[in-house]
Amino acid sequence: MVAYSQDYDLFLRFIEKFSPAGFKGIDRNDPLILELEEMMADNNQFFYIADTIHMKVLFTSKRSLDMMGINPEELTFYHFMEATHAGDIQRLNLGRAILLKRAQEMYIAEKGNLFVSSSMRIRNPKGEYSNVLLQNYLFFATIPYKTVYLLKIHTNIDWFKKIKNGYHYYIGKDLSFFKYPDKKMLMMGNVFSNREFEIIKLIGSGLSSEQIAEKIFVSTNTVNTHRRNILEKTGKAYISELIYDLTERGIL
Repeated sequence: MVAYSQDYDLFLRFIEKFSPAGFKGIDRNDPLILELEEMMADNNQFFYIADTIHMKVLFTSKRSLDMMGINPEELTFYHFMEATHAGDIQRLNLGRAILLKRAQEMYIAEKGNLFVSSSMRIRNPKGEYSNVLLQNYLFFATIPYKTVYLLKIHTNIDWFKKIKNGYHYYIGKDLSFFKYPDKKMLMMGNVFSNREFEIIKLIGSGLSSEQIAEKIFVSTNTVNTHRRNILEKTGKAYISELIYDLTERGIL
């Protein structure tokens, strides 16, 4: 089994070292950059740092070429829209809207940080789609000017058996999630069986348990059992609350 590096402290050192200059003029031969590149080669990752207020990518590590076929000096936000699987575009757009909204809130408050992570299918240079974990760290800064930066780490997680109707998702300030992912982390979010997800969608379309039972050829008791299991699995009190949450995240 491959041993992955867990030392995300390197990213925090990157922020500390290069943020005073606004992440400009970074020497790719700097020892810290070389150490980061070595770690990311081992982990099958790349990262970029961006200014969310001015909507500009400031620095991208070199493995964007290996993972997306994009030269690091040329990478823009558009490339991710173009490379994301059509089935994940809605979630990508909603996730981006959440990030930009939170960045604006931090900018106005002049403080704060936030960690958001999710998984998407992104096209690789071979034209195939890889399962990729996107770890986003937002943080406010005043030097060399007032803005909110985004450090975004892309990790190939094809080794993780993707559940068809499940997506890893986390938003909060717990930086214990700021690490190379393990299976426990990737199971966080919304993970349903195909039947459960079908029932959730039918409930969201306005059907009752009786109507769903007739539509999918099962008993009403079976549908209600699925409803109870779905609520237990997600910790929600009401299906309507779950449907709203999944819609907001772009899963429904």
